[in-house]
Amino acid sequence: MSEYKINLQWDQDASVWIATSDSVPGLVLESGSFDLLLERVRYAVPELLEMNGITRSDVPLCFISERHERAYA
Repeated sequence: MSEYKINLQWDQDASVWIATSDSVPGLVLESGSFDLLLERVRYAVPELLEMNGITRSDVPLCFISERHERAYA
């Protein structure tokens, strides 16, 4: 696998960013801070991969973020 895709989505009701991934089994993290969530994912992904029997010396990540809002005039 070339990169592990990490989806970051804003949950407006809970006011948190949520990280999930189809390529990293078990990854579900949340944080009110986008930057803190990125940091948490960087630590969690290698551990989750190891728990799933995948060992790598480097883990390339691709972050895909999405946030929907309304602007009012």
